Amino acid sequence: MTWSDLTGNWGAWFARIKTRFPNLDDGAMPFLKQDRDRFEAYLAQTHDLTLEEAREEFEDFLYVESLAREAMDLRARDGISVRA
Repeated sequence: MTWSDLTGNWGAWFARIKTRFPNLDDGAMPFLKQDRDRFEAYLAQTHDLTLEEAREEFEDFLYVESLAREAMDLRARDGISVRA
């Protein structure tokens, strides 16, 4: 998953982001979702991380979500029931 994928459907992804990073303030998101660097700086500030740690954590989040999406696509392609 990329930043573009995420921001292209922010409303659908924000709940998952908030689950992983619970200290995010919903009110700040309209401004932060437009700039990944700014978002990562805010993530560092709100979660007591260095900027590099925040970038790594967010990159991990995107990677895990990509894997989950690929698994769902494979299951759907193979006709395997997917439970939420």
